[in-house]
Amino acid sequence: MKTIHVVAAIIKDTNKKGDPIIFATQRGYGDFKGGWEFPGGKIEEGETPQEALQREIMEELNTEIKVGELVDAIKYDYPAFHLSMACFWAEVISGDLVLKEHEAAKWLTKEELDSIEWLPADVTLIERLKRGM
Repeated sequence: MKTIHVVAAIIKDTNKKGDPIIFATQRGYGDFKGGWEFPGGKIEEGETPQEALQREIMEELNTEIKVGELVDAIKYDYPAFHLSMACFWAEVISGDLVLKEHEAAKWLTKEELDSIEWLPADVTLIERLKRGM
């Protein structure tokens, strides 16, 4: 089975009340169109995961991020491929998170993380994120 290596940004901030919030995006294309995920993409040859994540967020959201520590390395078998996804904490340095490839986006509090339909690989992170928020 083909393995696809990707990175995902768990972009965090705080809302007006000071509660931690996390940015989620809804896929706008492909087999998983409409599913919710953490933004990111494929690692290109010669890139570190952190470099790939910075590039992907700039391409997809026109935003510069600071990549933080690794949250988890998710391994997930989809029917057509094996996904290896390195998930990092991230913070916005500059930009307005402009949706170029996604249908929608939301900032979610810990209590709202279960309110959307996450893609299967991303679901595995939700409980861990709740503990870390």
